Amino acid sequence: MIATRLADLDSPAERAAIHAYVMAHDQGSAFHRPAWLMGVERGCRQTARYLIAERDGAIVGLLPMTEVHSPLFGRALASAGFAVGGGPIADDQVIVDALAEAGWTWAERLSCPSLELRGGALPSGSGWHVEGGIYAGFARSLTADDEAELLAIPRKQRAEVRKALGFPLEVRIGASEIDRAQHYAVYAESVRNLGTPVFPRSLFDAVLDAFGADADILTVLHEGVPLASVLSLYHKGVVLPYWGGGTHDARRWRANDMMYYALMNHARGQGMTAFDFGRSKFGTGAFAFKKNWGFEPVPLAYAIRTADGQEPRQINPTSPKYRLQVSLWQKLPLSIANRIGPWIARGLG
Repeated sequence: MIATRLADLDSPAERAAIHAYVMAHDQGSAFHRPAWLMGVERGCRQTARYLIAERDGAIVGLLPMTEVHSPLFGRALASAGFAVGGGPIADDQVIVDALAEAGWTWAERLSCPSLELRGGALPSGSGWHVEGGIYAGFARSLTADDEAELLAIPRKQRAEVRKALGFPLEVRIGASEIDRAQHYAVYAESVRNLGTPVFPRSLFDAVLDAFGADADILTVLHEGVPLASVLSLYHKGVVLPYWGGGTHDARRWRANDMMYYALMNHARGQGMTAFDFGRSKFGTGAFAFKKNWGFEPVPLAYAIRTADGQEPRQINPTSPKYRLQVSLWQKLPLSIANRIGPWIARGLG
C-alpha cells in the first residue's frame, strides 16, 4: 500500500531521510535535495512543500514542490521552484503517478492553476501535457587533467580559451562575503543586459548556506575588477554552474571562457567527474555557445497540468510575448533594474 504525505522539513531526521533517498536514486538531482527547496523558501519567500511516498514506513518516492505566487505572473506549484530540474522520482512508475496525482491535489487545494514538473519521471496518467523539443540539456565527463580538458574543447573554442589564458586574469573561488557581493554585482549586470530582472541576492545567499561545501562561487577578475562569476552546485560527482554571467568587459578579456575552463579544472580537483552545463532553449545563443564547447544537446521533456480551461503561465523571457518588455529592461539604469528586479523575479519561480 502506497501512502503520500507532506514532509516535515523542520525535522532534521526527515530531511536526512529525504537526502539519503535522493543521493541513492539515479534521477535524484541537486534540485531534489531539501537544501534546494529550503534555500528557495528562505531566499524568495515562496513556500516549500515536499511530498513523500511511503510503503511500510520506507520512502519509495519524492516530489519537491514550491508554491510560487506572483502579482504579475499568478500562482503555480513548481517542481522544483527556481530550478531546471525536480519532478517525481520513485521506485516505479505506479509511485510516480501517485505522486503526480497527489501533487495535483495539492495544486487544487492551494488554488494554483498549474503544476509544473521540470524533470524526474514523466507521469503516465491523463490530464498531463508533455512538452518536448523546446529545451536541451548539456553534460559530459571531465577529463584526466588540465591539458586534456583543454584538448577536449573543439578547436575554435579552444583558441578562445587560450587567448583568455594569455591575459593577466585572476581566478578566485570561495563563498565569503566578497565572493557573494562580487558575484551578485556581475550577475545582476549580466541579466539586465539580457533584458531580464535579477533574483534577490537573498536567494543566492540562502542556497549557498543550505548547500554548504556543495556550492561555491568562482570569479574571474582583471586588476581586481570582477568580469565574470558563477555560482555552482556539486552533486553526486557532477558540477552544475547554475547562476553565472559576465559584465560588458568580459567579452574583451574572454572572461567567460576562462571562467568555465577554470571551473572544469577546479571541479575535477573537488572530486567531480562530470560537468553539467545545464539546459538551453533550441535556437538560442546559449544553446550554440554550449555546442561550441563540445557538449552534445540531449532533448528534454517536461510535464505540466492545468485546471480546465487555463493556459499555462508564461514566464520564459524568450517568448515573443515579452519582446517589448525585454527591450525596455535592457535600457534601464542598473541601479533601477537592481531595485525593481528582485521584486519581480522572486515570483518567477
